[in-house]
Amino acid sequence: MQVLFGCCLFFPRNLVPLIAVRINHDMGVAAILLTLQAECVFEGKNVLGEGPVWDELLKEVFWVDIEGRKLHRYRPSDGKTAEYSFEQKIGCALPAEDGSWVLGLADGFYRFDPKSGCATLMVHTKDENPSNRLNDGKCDPTGRIWAGTMSSKWQRDGNLYTLETGTELSVRLPGVVCSNGLAWNAEATMMYYIDSYERIVHAFDYDSTTGNITNQRAAIIFSENEQGGPDGMSIDSEGMLWIGHWGGWQVGRWNPHTGEKLAMVEIPVHNVTSCAFGGEQLDELYITTTTTGNDGMDMSEQPLAGGLFKVKLDVKGLPVHRAKL
Repeated sequence: MQVLFGCCLFFPRNLVPLIAVRINHDMGVAAILLTLQAECVFEGKNVLGEGPVWDELLKEVFWVDIEGRKLHRYRPSDGKTAEYSFEQKIGCALPAEDGSWVLGLADGFYRFDPKSGCATLMVHTKDENPSNRLNDGKCDPTGRIWAGTMSSKWQRDGNLYTLETGTELSVRLPGVVCSNGLAWNAEATMMYYIDSYERIVHAFDYDSTTGNITNQRAAIIFSENEQGGPDGMSIDSEGMLWIGHWGGWQVGRWNPHTGEKLAMVEIPVHNVTSCAFGGEQLDELYITTTTTGNDGMDMSEQPLAGGLFKVKLDVKGLPVHRAKL
């Protein structure tokens, strides 16, 4: 799936795309931007839906409602849903190899048993500002847990953490404002990271043995003309990034090697937060949205806000990495 030039267009199989044309002034030609539309599969009215994860064993998608303090699950085969409620805000939920889940609650990491519904503290975060909370998180290819905090003061007093062997908490990147999307390439040599305070997707060289990240640089820069800012993301088997555009009504497919936007999935919701590949063939993209952050907007224009969306793609994602505890 790629942006094509000229009059001969090839579209992904079984998809009926809309086509938008934008002008690439650097190349002096019209670039054809593939534009797809997603369907709403769960009208959840999440206050702040985030962090979707596909569990290939259960064949279900899990995601969180941070402000609603809930963990949701949805089974596409029969449409069955379930939810778990917590006393704290929940920033992320990550599957572990033993069948339990690791939750990033406001003040730290917790081990969660979905059968009993019990959550047990593993370790508290170490931010100097106690009102900061954990936000988005993922596991890297070796099962290391990564998650960062969001500053309550919207200043650089947050951290990006790793959690190993259940209690070994390390600060990998200090000075974070709003820690968000994480992704690793299939070769486990690169890590991509978003601090939503910036309109940048950063790339790092990644050492899977130590978890060290080095050589930070900008892989993608959202221009002033780009709708919305980067939030959560996922990576496909071709190494391209799918990024939720907060305030942009879409998920964008971006090339982190060139910084070019390749495609977009239109979502009828202003704030699109994150996405994850799922389905039997990992060729479905599940997308989370929010009802919050819409000050001054007529919510009747986005009746599906807070819903979970899905779009079928002609490219596959990578399997989820599970936490090793």
